[in-house]
Amino acid sequence: MVLKVILVLLMAYLIGSIPFGLLVVKLFSGKDIRTIESGRTGGTNAMRAAGYPSGVFTMIFDALKGTLAIWLVGVITQMSAPWLYWVQIAAGILAIIGHNYSVFLIEKVDGKITRFRGGAGGATTLGGAIGLWPTSLAITLPAALLVFLFIGYASVTTMSIAFVTTMVFLYRAIIGVSPWAYFIFGVIAEILLVIALKPNIQRLKEGKERLVGVRAWLKKKIETPAG
Repeated sequence: MVLKVILVLLMAYLIGSIPFGLLVVKLFSGKDIRTIESGRTGGTNAMRAAGYPSGVFTMIFDALKGTLAIWLVGVITQMSAPWLYWVQIAAGILAIIGHNYSVFLIEKVDGKITRFRGGAGGATTLGGAIGLWPTSLAITLPAALLVFLFIGYASVTTMSIAFVTTMVFLYRAIIGVSPWAYFIFGVIAEILLVIALKPNIQRLKEGKERLVGVRAWLKKKIETPAG
């Protein structure tokens, strides 16, 4: 059983490490996403690099990484509760870590590893939440879309995914229909997203973060002279 747990957790990290954004953007445009804007491999940067279809496909594949990692826990380990819950959230977290710090995107200088490239983890967090409770998609995705459209920052949207996930699983744990381990998944996911988005958070503080959605459209309309 221990070997199965180790295997599934290793698989979760490797699945999370698959740089779908890099692959999708290369397929759609021939560009290297790592050289564009933030250099991240997530859906937002894929959208900037190769348009909306590229971003949407990247987000879907990145979400599937989180869902698949958690699904494999039950298939491979065949554990029962409560240990199943903790291995599930460990797999989900490792998928996010793999996405943010991909073993396939290691950068080296003079033969020394300088960093692991990747994304910020929003879509993979959403996929993990779906793997734990599929109905969470109907709550978290609309909430994230509202944040994207009306608050107008991609980084805040990403962090909102983990925040809403945390609140959903907190409520479900309080009313006794979901294990507390799932709430812990949301908390750790939020911490990982905040760490990945530290540069964006700094730009938010400085008022330099790029606007998106309705606010970006309104700003453009105001700044564009009539006629």
